[in-house]
Amino acid sequence: MQIAPHSVVSFHYTLTDDQGQVVDSSEGREPLTYLQGAGQIVPGLEKAMEGRQAGDQFKVDVAAAEGYGERQEELAQEVPREAFQGVDDIQPGMQFQGRGPQGVINVTVTKIEGDTVHIDGNHPLAGKTLHFAIEITNVREATQEEREHGHVHGEGGHHH
Repeated sequence: MQIAPHSVVSFHYTLTDDQGQVVDSSEGREPLTYLQGAGQIVPGLEKAMEGRQAGDQFKVDVAAAEGYGERQEELAQEVPREAFQGVDDIQPGMQFQGRGPQGVINVTVTKIEGDTVHIDGNHPLAGKTLHFAIEITNVREATQEEREHGHVHGEGGHHH
């Protein structure tokens, strides 16, 4: 069966950066399972999956615009330390949720200078080309319930 909208797809992946360093991988874990066409993986990878089938192995480079988006400098800000009430030890790399004009935003602490904390609301991979090595392990038609809910149920998916 070829991957098409409403296919449930399971795949192993290794994601590397431009220097070939592994950023993320499913190695040693269960394959990632998603519903094709539901926007659950980055758009460029979802497009590259279309028409493939179980057993296929391939590499694909996904440009930032089709991955986690371009970097938005306005999402990098300086905030006063007192904005982190209840957190005694703030360190670079820590992640927090905050409220922005569009709702909840995840931010990463990038630097601390005295009473000023530098945060970045960009995804850590924003602005970067994503290099994927993919092995598709299973493809099946989504159930009617999965289509209605917009996600995979059962093994590798959501449990209600």
